[in-house]
Amino acid sequence: MNCIIVDDEYPSREELKYFIKNFSNIKIMEEFDDSIKALEYIEENKPDIIFLDINMPKLDGMALGKIINHFPKKSLIIFITAHKDYAVDAFELQAYDYILKPYSEERIVSTLKNIEKPIDKKSVNSKITLWKDNKMIVRRIIDISYCEAKERETLIYIKGVQYTINCSISDFYKKLPKESFFRSHRSYIINTDRIIEIIPWFNNTFMLKLQGEEIDIPVSRSNIVEFKQIMGI
Repeated sequence: MNCIIVDDEYPSREELKYFIKNFSNIKIMEEFDDSIKALEYIEENKPDIIFLDINMPKLDGMALGKIINHFPKKSLIIFITAHKDYAVDAFELQAYDYILKPYSEERIVSTLKNIEKPIDKKSVNSKITLWKDNKMIVRRIIDISYCEAKERETLIYIKGVQYTINCSISDFYKKLPKESFFRSHRSYIINTDRIIEIIPWFNNTFMLKLQGEEIDIPVSRSNIVEFKQIMGI
């Protein structure tokens, strides 16, 4: 895998390069302090990963990310910033991660290791048989938006359509790929790739809005630390 770094702060670029070179096998193709030049390079060279600062002159990182998202080849975008305020916007762009400055070695290394994990194609494309209107319906697991506990059954939601499966939510959670699904609450499992908004809620918890779904999903206090780690908050 290869990457580029887009950050107008030289010390920040040097620190990030140190982590990438010493804790991963990712090749650094180029670095930029100018987002316009970075955009030209991305169009031509299509890097696998883009480490992107948000506060950039000329064209800010969020605007650059929106442009990149329309390219045919989808690079992994990892926002690197000193500002917490753009996390929701970042995940609406389906950014891979959102890392705050000053860098935490543990946080950076964890992200680098996760990037290099081989993608489980079987897990992503695997199917599951669900029930709807007394019919058995086959759907891809990765298309699930969220799951809700209902007595001994689990309700499965895909693009606003409700299905059921005859097992507990705990048993169903064991079948799901952990890189995409998270049990946010004892009654809910969410597909983290579908999150479009994270809303601060009572007692330092969150409510989540998911793409294509009207309901807001809670994150319980017992799961808030793990959720923040996953989402880079």
